[in-house]
Amino acid sequence: MSKRYDATQLKDFASALFQRAGLAPERADVLAGVFLQADLLGFTTHGMNRVGSNLGWLESGESRRDGEPEVIADRGNCFNWDADFLPGPWVLTRAIDHALERLPEHGVVTATIRRSQHIACLAAYLPPIVEAGYVAILTCSTPAENTVSPQGGRDPLFSANPLAFAAPAGDYPLLFDISMSVTAGGYVARARREGKTLPTQCLKDSEGNLSDDPAAFENGGSILPVGGADHGYKGAALSAMLEVLSMGLGGYGRGDESARGDDEANSVFLQIIDPQAFGSRGDFLRQTVALCDLWEQGRSDSSDSRLRVPGQRAWAARARQLRLGVELYPTIMQDLQAWADKFDVPLPEPLNP
Repeated sequence: MSKRYDATQLKDFASALFQRAGLAPERADVLAGVFLQADLLGFTTHGMNRVGSNLGWLESGESRRDGEPEVIADRGNCFNWDADFLPGPWVLTRAIDHALERLPEHGVVTATIRRSQHIACLAAYLPPIVEAGYVAILTCSTPAENTVSPQGGRDPLFSANPLAFAAPAGDYPLLFDISMSVTAGGYVARARREGKTLPTQCLKDSEGNLSDDPAAFENGGSILPVGGADHGYKGAALSAMLEVLSMGLGGYGRGDESARGDDEANSVFLQIIDPQAFGSRGDFLRQTVALCDLWEQGRSDSSDSRLRVPGQRAWAARARQLRLGVELYPTIMQDLQAWADKFDVPLPEPLNP
């Protein structure tokens, strides 16, 4: 039986670890809140699972503890920052706050960030935006990462290039967070650690052979783009588009020699849209609610299940876990035990020991 933890206690625990690693309490709280939000929504590879790597970056100096992002450009409705390896969850949250402050004047605000330390789960940033009634588009790429091969190629070129989107609708928002690869690197690493194969042949080995064995990826292979072996040209095209939005508009990425040593640092593209800049909120919601209702009410291929709209399950999981406790993937607390011992921070007690 999986163990559940009180959400507030989990956040306080993660914040305490980050403070012991040298982050100011306000910044530590932001990081802890973002990682918790990911697990609340069900994104278990990029929530509390990422606390340890961020602690390691702070200790090694790969993440800056202090300082502000450098403003490269700012026209009010759009801005570009150089984070210079500030913690990703903190600097992106700060950019979102700036965008939200400007939205009443501009209607649409777009931001790019270069050299942000890894921002983890993109969906984790969207609930406050969509709850305020806005639409959000968020993507990132990793200039130093080559893990996804283009259609017909055996050499990895792209990073996973996740894309997250959220829009207000009815009882739940339309919300998704998907990578432009058939599977995410986090799931490949988890399968390798647990000695499992992947559900499908979503990898290529170094010779271009399809495989479901995580070892194929670790030994010079690649992950297939969205669309897989047959239609991967679609995923490769989307990967290129997202790298243009993040690296291209941000002005830093694969064209820079220095970027190759940036490890997991991200280039980020963020856009927040106020639907009322285009018309009434009622008109907007009439369309999004109708879309979700028609999708949900459509006929399922299986007689014992209903169609699920993107965001429906995640939103329900968030509400349920806030009420009943957060169900963590079993290895997460095991991995955090060493950090808790090192910093003398007690582990939170499970609600169902």
